[in-house]
Amino acid sequence: MQFLTSRFGEIEIDEKQVFHFHNGLPGFEDRHRFILIHPDEDLPFSFMQSLDDSDLAFLITDPFLYHSEYQFDLNDETKIEMDIVQEEDVMVFTIVSVNGSTNELTMNLLAPIILNLRTQKGKQAILHGTSYRTKHVIHVTQNPAEKGV
Repeated sequence: MQFLTSRFGEIEIDEKQVFHFHNGLPGFEDRHRFILIHPDEDLPFSFMQSLDDSDLAFLITDPFLYHSEYQFDLNDETKIEMDIVQEEDVMVFTIVSVNGSTNELTMNLLAPIILNLRTQKGKQAILHGTSYRTKHVIHVTQNPAEKGV
């Protein structure tokens, strides 16, 4: 199917690419269908584009590229809701924010995006009882693979 976005123009979408967020995202509860767009394979950033709102796309990244020690356990309710059977089926991303006045990038480690590749289900999990925050600075001047954190 074809879909017109405000950032990427018209894109071709295969239904197998669509992730379904049963409850939407916090603050966007009525947005349920998203796809991943990787405009530049050389950059560690992608977009999670809403198919329910052509103007809504979140900048995301792999948190482990910048914080290799990042870890958390999903509660049983989330595992059941998302039909998670094997860890290999799961991808984790974090939403990236850009401070317009300083161009500083931060990522939300407190509420990671969890995607089940087998079932195409998605959820933004809110982690409780952790020291993670919604704004962890990303240092983009360094190559994340070389940085090791």
